[in-house]
Amino acid sequence: SVHSGILSAFGNVLAQMIKQRKKENCSQKLDVGGPLRYAIYGFFFTGPLSHFFYLFMEHWIPPEVPWAGLKRLLLDRLLFAPAFLLLFFLVMSFLEGGDAAAGVAKVRRAFWPALQMNWRVWTPVQFINVNYVPIQFRVLFANLVALFWYAYLASLGK
Repeated sequence: SVHSGILSAFGNVLAQMIKQRKKENCSQKLDVGGPLRYAIYGFFFTGPLSHFFYLFMEHWIPPEVPWAGLKRLLLDRLLFAPAFLLLFFLVMSFLEGGDAAAGVAKVRRAFWPALQMNWRVWTPVQFINVNYVPIQFRVLFANLVALFWYAYLASLGK
């Protein structure tokens, strides 16, 4: 959870730095609220949910099951990824002070493009993660990639 919170916050900082570089006026200061929201999400959602989902997959689809790696990958990509992304947009909307209508609007605007990008970026990452990374390091491995993924999501947020 701690790694998830820290790396999520850094992902938001990275997104803000990239956004500032693209603008001609680089005197804008860092929005501290963004990294704080991402840290909260990483600590309370990303870390625990990822940890327990990897344990669940390991228990439900043990390595000796035929095609275990492919089954785990499909479970992750088709069930966990959409649900986790939906949760991300709703929780972020709430943490930004939005109401349910704002959360739904954010989901309508950003969910499908983000899910498509998620499938492109995370499918090879998760293939490696669920097939070759020892279970105790899977969350950390995913968090390192998520540093850049959260930068992408933060760029969709506004």
